[in-house]
Amino acid sequence: MEPLRNKTRVIRVGDVYIGGDNPIVVQSMTNTKTEDIQSTVAQIRRLEEAGCEVVRCAIPNVESAKAIREIKKQIRIPLVGDIHFDYRLAIAAIENGADKIRINPGNIGSNEKIKAVIEKAKEYDIPIRVGVNSGSLEKHILEKYGKVTAEGIVESAMEKVRLMEELDFTNLAVSVKSSEVLMCIEAHERIAKACDYPLHVGITEAGTVYSGNIKSSVGIGIILNQGIGNTIRVSLTGDPVEEIKTGIMILKALGLRKGGIEVISCPTCGRTEIDLIKLANEVETLVANLPLDIKVAVMGCVVNGPGEGREADIGIAGGKGEGVIIKKGKVIRKVKEEELLEALRCELLNWES
Repeated sequence: MEPLRNKTRVIRVGDVYIGGDNPIVVQSMTNTKTEDIQSTVAQIRRLEEAGCEVVRCAIPNVESAKAIREIKKQIRIPLVGDIHFDYRLAIAAIENGADKIRINPGNIGSNEKIKAVIEKAKEYDIPIRVGVNSGSLEKHILEKYGKVTAEGIVESAMEKVRLMEELDFTNLAVSVKSSEVLMCIEAHERIAKACDYPLHVGITEAGTVYSGNIKSSVGIGIILNQGIGNTIRVSLTGDPVEEIKTGIMILKALGLRKGGIEVISCPTCGRTEIDLIKLANEVETLVANLPLDIKVAVMGCVVNGPGEGREADIGIAGGKGEGVIIKKGKVIRKVKEEELLEALRCELLNWES
C-alpha cells in the first residue's frame, strides 16, 4: 500500500510541480564544470534518458552562472543553480535562467545580501531551496547541543526558514541532510512537523556507488515510507546516472512510482547450471528502455523457476544447455541456453498483455 503523504505547499520548478499531491520528483546533480557547456549538456542528456526530472548544477563562478543560459537551450528538464557564499552568483544564476536556486542563507552573508537574492527570485518568480547539512551548522547551534544532532540541524533550518519569511519570501523548499542515516531520518521527522514546505530528501555524502546506494536506500526509503518528502536525490561518488537509477528503484520498491519493466531474479544456488549473474544483467540492460509496465523474472533453475517466477508476467529459467520461457508461471516453450536472451527479446517486442 502506498504510504499517505504529508500535505505540503506546492512550488513550481520550471514545468515541474513539487509538493502537495504531486509525484515525488527524482533529482541529480552534475559533476562536470558547469562552464564547460558541452560536457554539462552531454551529462544532463544522459540523466534525462535515465529519468532525471530536475538537475542541479554548481555555480562557483560568474562563468558557470552565465553558462546556464546556453545549457538551458539544449536540455529538457528544469535546472537548479547551487550557490555557496557569494550572493552575486545567486543573482547571476537567476538572471541567466535558473529555474530554482539552492542556498544556505547562513553562508550568504548579511540580511541585505539575502534580501537582494530574494528580490531577484521574486522578480523571476522562481523558488529557493534552503539547504542545511550536518557539516554546516553554526557555532551557536553546536555549542547549544554539544555536537551535531538532528535537533540542531532542524533548528538551524528553521532559523533560515523564519528569516526568509521575515523577508516576505515563502516560495521555498527545505532540506536537512546528514551523512548519518539515523540522524538524517530523525531530522526529517522533526522538520516535517515544524513546517509545511516541500522537503528535498537525501543522505548527504553517502559514499561510493556501493555503500552510498545502501545508505541512501535505507535512509530515503524509511523517510518516504513515513509520508515525508517531495523530491529526492541519491548522493553518490560516481556517475550521477547511477543516482537516478537508484532513486527510481527506491520509489518503485515503495509503490510510489509505477511504469517500466521490473526485473526479479533468484540469488543463485548449487542447482544453477547457467551463468545467471551475466544473464540477469543482460536482461536488465535489455529492458531498460522498453515502454512496458510488466514484471520479468530471470531464474537459474528449470525445477523451481516456473513456480518462483509465477508472480512475473514473463520470465526465463535456465538449465544445462537449455532454458524455458515462462508466462504467468507456465512454461510456453523450450530454447537452447544461448538463445534465451534473444527469445525473451522477441517476446517483449511483441508483447500483448
